[in-house]
Amino acid sequence: MKVDTHFQFDDPRFKKLILANTTLQRISTGHLWTEGPVWFGDHNFLLFSDIPNQRILRWTPCGSVTVFRENSNFANGHCRDKQGRLISCEHGTRSVTRTELDGQVTRLASEYLGKPLNSPNDVVVKSDGSIWFTDPTYGISSNYEGYKADAEQDGQYVFRLDPVTRDLEVVAQNFYQPNGLAFSCDEQQLFIVDSGRSENDEYPTVIKVLDVTADNHLINERDFAFTDPGIPDGMCVDNFSNIWVSAQDGVHCFAPCGTLLGKIFVPEIVSNVAFGGLRGNQLFITASSSVYSLYINASSALAMSSHEK
Repeated sequence: MKVDTHFQFDDPRFKKLILANTTLQRISTGHLWTEGPVWFGDHNFLLFSDIPNQRILRWTPCGSVTVFRENSNFANGHCRDKQGRLISCEHGTRSVTRTELDGQVTRLASEYLGKPLNSPNDVVVKSDGSIWFTDPTYGISSNYEGYKADAEQDGQYVFRLDPVTRDLEVVAQNFYQPNGLAFSCDEQQLFIVDSGRSENDEYPTVIKVLDVTADNHLINERDFAFTDPGIPDGMCVDNFSNIWVSAQDGVHCFAPCGTLLGKIFVPEIVSNVAFGGLRGNQLFITASSSVYSLYINASSALAMSSHEK
């Protein structure tokens, strides 16, 4: 279904990213809260989460939407590793899991220092195979997106997981509620959303950026950009190093220096974004009860392997 598309152009560079003859498409609706879009190019479908309904759904370009997994343990964010396997954050089990190529699910991380994680939220995989994920408390704050429980960790951290040794290390801890995250094109920077404003109006609606060292640690934390209106959540990076971030009124696009280039207005609160499609230039947008897509003049920052194309 086509939706009236409106844009805000804050910088001339944004016009080069928007195709004049495209419109926003609502490709799925009727959900409770959509999240975690991830493209499977080798199978030509998109997976996304409907967290409260405990389902991972599959959309194909022919327009069909089917259930990929029932009883998803309140799965939220997803990505793929270099072998094409699905990596997922599960609120219900408070863990990060991997779906093997035969369909079996392997739990990769569920505790740190002998205590349960809060509720892993979003996840990315670096080219060296390391898995980086955020661990806010949203999945244990109520029974809507998980199971209400007390937090047992001392804070809300960003973790790095070695998928071979299963060693888990805190790489960032100066966050109220770490949420979406994305690597820069060269993987020398990691962008991390802090969505703590959802619980305290005094917290900023900030996207932070940190430098990634050669030994996979994070240094030089600083503010990158702020969203207005609304709280930033998920994000992705395009092949021009622009950052596309979800917000209350739609998707905000920032230049690599942090300048706001423009906005795509969406008729629902946006939760996350991801690139996909046959040529990688289709922006998938999860938003409240629906999923949208828009073709743009950019594509994924990832060096697309065969399973991502």
